[in-house]
Amino acid sequence: MSAAVTRTAWSQWSPHASGSEYTVGIEEEVMLLHPHDWSLAQQIDRVLPTLPPELTDHVTSETHRSALELATGVHPRVGEAQRELEGLRDALETSLTVLGLRAAGAGTHPFAVWQDTVVSPDSRYQAVYGSMRELARREPTFAVHVHVGIRDAENAIVVAGRLRAHLPVLLALSANSPFWQGRDTGLASARTPLFQAFPRVGIPRAFASYADYVAAVDMLIHCDAISEPTMLWWDVRPQPRFGTVEVRIMDAQTTAADSIALCALVQCLARLEAEEAFASDVLLDSAEALAENRFLAARDGCSGELIDADDWRRVPVRTIVAELLEACHPHAQDLGCEAELEGVGDLLAHPRATRQLVGARGAHRLPGLVRELAEAFV
Repeated sequence: MSAAVTRTAWSQWSPHASGSEYTVGIEEEVMLLHPHDWSLAQQIDRVLPTLPPELTDHVTSETHRSALELATGVHPRVGEAQRELEGLRDALETSLTVLGLRAAGAGTHPFAVWQDTVVSPDSRYQAVYGSMRELARREPTFAVHVHVGIRDAENAIVVAGRLRAHLPVLLALSANSPFWQGRDTGLASARTPLFQAFPRVGIPRAFASYADYVAAVDMLIHCDAISEPTMLWWDVRPQPRFGTVEVRIMDAQTTAADSIALCALVQCLARLEAEEAFASDVLLDSAEALAENRFLAARDGCSGELIDADDWRRVPVRTIVAELLEACHPHAQDLGCEAELEGVGDLLAHPRATRQLVGARGAHRLPGLVRELAEAFV
């Protein structure tokens, strides 16, 4: 089939809620916890029916029964998204406390083991289990996703394609999962290789046009490889039904403020690439450099160095972030997210994976660390 394939219903590009360009929405994957020992609580089916009306439209189940997704609405300014996200976290904490549960945000639960994992009863995730078998029962991972509204499908393909260059930087800044099965992995983001066990993940190829993207997805649907487009779990993807580009590479964050700092950076980068085509075309054309940078970011986080494909050298993440923030500054002014973007500096100065490692050295070790994560949730 050619890229001129007739667009099917799923591929119709929907105008996002406000009709404005570069609106934002945030989705956080949150872990459920037993506060008596800070283990994962496989209780999403108990939580969902008890949620108050202000949460029911913002909370959904995830692949595993110990996880849920908390989603904001659509906002023209990041500051508005922050106020909503903080309110949703507060309301969720209140609801969980009544059930004797707690919530926390991080890329992985520090001492969960796969044998304790239970797949969600939701029909979508039972289908995921049917497709991936025991891969679906690996330890749950948790991410934060940022949607940026783009009015036109062709522009969305351009923005998504160019954002690929920045995905490793976003991963490095967000890295918040150094532990796996109770062990220090030596990685800043253990979530990244764990999630890599799923199919259809990672940095996607560049698509020549929206028709090229639609044809690629329709082929997978037609051949029963996937049932619908959101089963492509790429690090960045167009979301036709929302009219957005969704960035998915980042570890879940412990505080709402950290999620918001990343949201502001994603919003600015989307506008930067849409209006200035800032990223190196040499890097964008190098699948090898992009893949290696993704690994280096997961391994070393903010202390790492990434490949500069133009000059064939490695450049510190800190240098790259400084250059990006300078380029993003005028866009942050226009978008009204200067204050929120300043939070990126704190992520860079105090890497969250390092903070976890320090917390785990306390008297209560990993359970004490999880308690700290839970206390910081609201």
